[in-house]
Amino acid sequence: MTTNNSTNPRAFLVTGASSGIGRATALLLDRNGFQVFAGVRRSEHGEALRRQASERLTPILLDVTEPHSIVSAARTVSDTLGGRALAGLVNNAGIDIAGPLETASIADARLQFEVNVIGLLAITQAFLPLLRQSKGRIVNIGSVLGRLAIPLMGAYSATKFALEGLTDAFRIELHPWGIHVSLIEPGPVETPLWSKTHLLAGMSGERGDGKLYATANAAAHAAFTKFGQSGISPDRVATKVFEALTAPNPKPRYLVGRDAKALSWLAALVPDRIRDRMLMKQLGLPQRLAGAHRGT
Repeated sequence: MTTNNSTNPRAFLVTGASSGIGRATALLLDRNGFQVFAGVRRSEHGEALRRQASERLTPILLDVTEPHSIVSAARTVSDTLGGRALAGLVNNAGIDIAGPLETASIADARLQFEVNVIGLLAITQAFLPLLRQSKGRIVNIGSVLGRLAIPLMGAYSATKFALEGLTDAFRIELHPWGIHVSLIEPGPVETPLWSKTHLLAGMSGERGDGKLYATANAAAHAAFTKFGQSGISPDRVATKVFEALTAPNPKPRYLVGRDAKALSWLAALVPDRIRDRMLMKQLGLPQRLAGAHRGT
């Protein structure tokens, strides 16, 4: 899986390729001589990506929540390959809308599951026939928050917990066909996600009684902004995706970054109550508000 034929290069599909990890992965695969189908939601994002890549990279319009878009993308990839197989699928498309679960918009929570979980499942189902031809690879972009949920990102964490289960099941179910399935679990990544409006929409105080969580929202807002400034590079995550796609024996899981390893250790070894206090302190969240009564 480590060599590539320049005449008929192995082909990979990367969803959510307009920015961040998806973009870095698509460009890394292209630089290494592979054919890349880069899934984007807007044509201008595809054009911008195309200008930085070789002619082997083909942007395709793809919305993982729209069945017609998925069918169209699968047909485009199949027609372009002309009978050749797809060597790998990188399920990267994702969304995060932060905020307290109590005041979360149900529509926003549902959207996160539609993109991060149902969309991933739908894409994988659509492209498995092409992957089965080549005993291809599937790489899902998860998060260390699929092992440990943090406050104000509960809905997002729930989708990543779900992704852990989907990945484990797919890995076993597809084993008879020689299809490897890996999960990438990065810590905070330096991507536009942290500064996008949708990330902080649930923290605006406009839903429910926003005053209840004003202090926690302010602290989390500052912490999330810091994550966006000090997180690991998307390129670093892309190298692990590349390894999972090309290594002779890919790992089931790849933890990426010091924070991911630390949080993984926290989830596995530290008692729940102690872990809760550590997270509150790390994020600067209040542990008790004026007028709150301790339960018995």
